[in-house]
Amino acid sequence: MLPTAPRSSLALLAFSRARQAATVLLLAGAVACGGSDTDAASDAEGTSDVVIYEGARVIPGDGSAPIENAVFVVENGHFTVVGPAASVTVPAGGTRVDLTGKTVIPALVNAHIHLSLDRAEREDQLRHMAYYGQGTVVSMGLDEGTVPFELRDQPIVDGARSLVAGRGITAPEPGRSEVPHWVTTVEGARGAVAELAEADVDLVKIWVDDRGGQYERLSEPLYTAVIDEAHQNDLQVAAHIFRLEDAKGLLRAGVDMFAHGIRDQVLDDELLQLWEERGDVALIPNLPSPGMPSDLSWITTAPAEETRPNQPSETQLRAQQEAFAIQAENLSRLNEAGAHIAFGTDGSSPWAAHLELEDMVRAGMTPAEVITAATGNSAALFGLNAGTFDTGNVADFVVLDANPLDDITNTRRIAEVYLRGVALDRDALATRLRGTTMQ
Repeated sequence: MLPTAPRSSLALLAFSRARQAATVLLLAGAVACGGSDTDAASDAEGTSDVVIYEGARVIPGDGSAPIENAVFVVENGHFTVVGPAASVTVPAGGTRVDLTGKTVIPALVNAHIHLSLDRAEREDQLRHMAYYGQGTVVSMGLDEGTVPFELRDQPIVDGARSLVAGRGITAPEPGRSEVPHWVTTVEGARGAVAELAEADVDLVKIWVDDRGGQYERLSEPLYTAVIDEAHQNDLQVAAHIFRLEDAKGLLRAGVDMFAHGIRDQVLDDELLQLWEERGDVALIPNLPSPGMPSDLSWITTAPAEETRPNQPSETQLRAQQEAFAIQAENLSRLNEAGAHIAFGTDGSSPWAAHLELEDMVRAGMTPAEVITAATGNSAALFGLNAGTFDTGNVADFVVLDANPLDDITNTRRIAEVYLRGVALDRDALATRLRGTTMQ
């Protein structure tokens, strides 16, 4: 069962139809891939593994109030029940785990990242994402070859699951990545989408950006053709944007989500009206640096030189703060208007998720709203059986040593991460990951 959706996501969930149903089956099947020999033996004997977690504060991920002194039950990698201890009937014979004093959230769903095309590097990136509490990630438009699809369909046991947009679509951008489809005609735009549908992508990614005047932007006729063709193939379209003008055109054309906020200026009433008329469009903010010092001492899987704060000039800091202020205000206004706010970090930094959570709060959202955006809302965006504690959902969850509703940076105080109901060996993972370099 999908999480209870806010007003603005109801039509979005209806739109997803068969495509998202297929994704749910894919991720449900991933449980089997992540299972142990013991799981298989138990299934063969007609029994099941039942684990009962008791005493924690549970933040459900669906926007509802936290459950104090909660009990939740995991069976064969899925949640079967969650509620206050006083109202939950505990199954007999299960293994009990005491989480008294802890706070538990669903594993994060990072709806916008970019992963390596090298199998070994991509696997370690997925492990690294999982180490920092991400259960599912969405690779947005720079994926070619078979590796991205193979790792989507056969997830590694100790890593985040992944969705794939394949090769995205843009106007020609010589000198940048040549992975995306470069399209200049309506026929070419529709053909690119048909190729992506044939490849069985999970969504279509487009870029509508002149990169500071370097290129021609993907034009309205072209992105309209992309969106129409994608919808005919039961695919959603995520748009990288920069300008307010383009956001309005994309809304009129039927885009499903923005994989960046509006960055050139503060949004206006016309934009809010267009968003309200659609009612089903999601924003994945990807906020920029706020131009403020940040303590990175909590990052345990990278050499100190990688996490040592740099010293930008006053001019650089001022520019960062101005850029952040525009996007923060736009995020805050859309959130207040009831837009479907999801979560993503861009790039491939595994710990950036926790910086983005902090920045979304800095932009004016509450910690509760931000956690919902990063769990249930992002999962609902793709119809995933994840992101909340709903019965039947995959048991991806994070055990925290402190309450992130008090301070969002407490999401960094991770005690344990569970994927498909199985705890990661984070100590072993940290040792391994410190020997790799994130691309």
